[in-house]
Amino acid sequence: MEALIPVINKLQDVFNTVGADVIQLPQIVVVGTQSSGKSSVLESLVGRDLLPRGTGIVTRRPLILQLVNVASDDRRKTSGDETGVEADEWGKFLHTKNKIFTDFDEIRQEIENETERLSGNNKGISSDPIHLKIFSPHVVNLTLVDLPGMTKVPVGDQPKDIEIQIRELIHRYISNPNSIILAVTAANTDMATSEALKIARECDPDGRRTLAVITKLDLMDAGTDAMDVLLGRVIPVKLGIIGVVNRSQLDINNKKNVGDSIRDEYGFLQKKYPSLANRNGTKYLARTLNRLLMHHIRDCLPELKTRINVLAAQYQTLLNSYGEPVDDKSATLLQLITKFATEYCNTIEGTAKYIETSELCGGARICYIFHETFGRTLESVDPLGGLNTIDILTAIRNATGPRPALFVPEVSFELLVKRQVKRLEEPSLRCVELVHEEMQRIIQHCSNFSTQELLRFPKLHDAIVEVVTSLLRKRLPVTNEMVHNLVAIELAYINTKHPDFADACGLMNTNIEEQRRNRIAPPAGSKDKAAPGDGPTDAGTGKWRGMLKAKVRDAPL
Repeated sequence: MEALIPVINKLQDVFNTVGADVIQLPQIVVVGTQSSGKSSVLESLVGRDLLPRGTGIVTRRPLILQLVNVASDDRRKTSGDETGVEADEWGKFLHTKNKIFTDFDEIRQEIENETERLSGNNKGISSDPIHLKIFSPHVVNLTLVDLPGMTKVPVGDQPKDIEIQIRELIHRYISNPNSIILAVTAANTDMATSEALKIARECDPDGRRTLAVITKLDLMDAGTDAMDVLLGRVIPVKLGIIGVVNRSQLDINNKKNVGDSIRDEYGFLQKKYPSLANRNGTKYLARTLNRLLMHHIRDCLPELKTRINVLAAQYQTLLNSYGEPVDDKSATLLQLITKFATEYCNTIEGTAKYIETSELCGGARICYIFHETFGRTLESVDPLGGLNTIDILTAIRNATGPRPALFVPEVSFELLVKRQVKRLEEPSLRCVELVHEEMQRIIQHCSNFSTQELLRFPKLHDAIVEVVTSLLRKRLPVTNEMVHNLVAIELAYINTKHPDFADACGLMNTNIEEQRRNRIAPPAGSKDKAAPGDGPTDAGTGKWRGMLKAKVRDAPL
């Protein structure tokens, strides 16, 4: 039976190290209001001053305190001490690794420093626990969790919802069905108003795992006693009610020894409660907690064993799925990167092992973007869009300055052509964006069908995806710049010698000759005058429209 608690402590160390909370281990959770004496009870159980003391909220992070009973001849040398000093009692923190503390004042200071590291130097709280293990021949094997005291009104820099935060933190620990609730209540307050018993009943309505501790028996009003409370006549508690007498603040200031305090406590109980002295006090509380915890562990052990075996089988299966250990890490790394690169290229070429059947992807989608999406966009661009006769006439007149135009100036022609060719730049950039998005989707496609070897190393997989995504992101501005340059090249030189342009000009000249012949020999019944808009200026405008169409159609984009 005595070996049960150390086994649970080892399991707790393992789960604290790996950061898992999948198994609810048996432990004793200490709850109570501020200044109810929780820290004094814990110090009495340890027999040493090791917890921060003061007024208001002092415990601002959960303290998981493991008491380990060792033989008196089992001494440990302090780590890092060249003199080899040995100690009968020592402590170890989980966050300080193998560092051993033999000075309990240093343990108290380390608790304060670790509390301020996460909770700050104000009155705020944190749910991240501090793990402390005490080795001593004067303690019994126990696992205790000291929680912040419940409060009502925020003080100092505390948040307005400090009461709710503390209650949620306490609920998180006492809602564990494998935990024993140690409800601490001061004797100089009404038992019926005990916040500790109230919150304990919320998670343990039957009271099967609640033990009440009545502190400050020596501070009750003259003429009153706690006899009815200790006998369970006021509020019955199934696991029992134990009264203790803690050190006063004056005793703490005067450095009164915990051992002397326990002797004074025994004398007070013999004098004030002689019939109940053997069932109260710190020593009886320690033995009771040790017995309750061992019995509780014994009751929870079958379920814990089953749960651990199931988890061990699951993780062993997961471990086996990862394959054999890697011998040559460099070769394996190169092989995995090469496989991903090959799968990426095969997806573009259409030779990938896994091909989508529900939608286009990879190279097929890129082909669709070029020939369908981009092609239809170019075909939908009207060469004369946004350009009317007034614009052409205005450009011709502006190019001739104060002189009337005898011939059509080429400056205005190039100006209008450049403006129309510039309209091809936006759909070209949109095409680049669509191709870039599809190449990023190929990364996701390769990730969904990654090989088992690559799934074995999730961090490597994430790194490969990040590198490829970053590479595509870096090449996007370069590609956009290339498109800008292609459009700029076309705008820099207007090639009027292109065959398509010459054919369009020849077609327009033919149309103009036909119009002239029609004006010379008008059909019968027509009036002998030119129709409006048939002058030489309108004919020149029509010729310009054909040339513009030919030049925009001639653009390679």
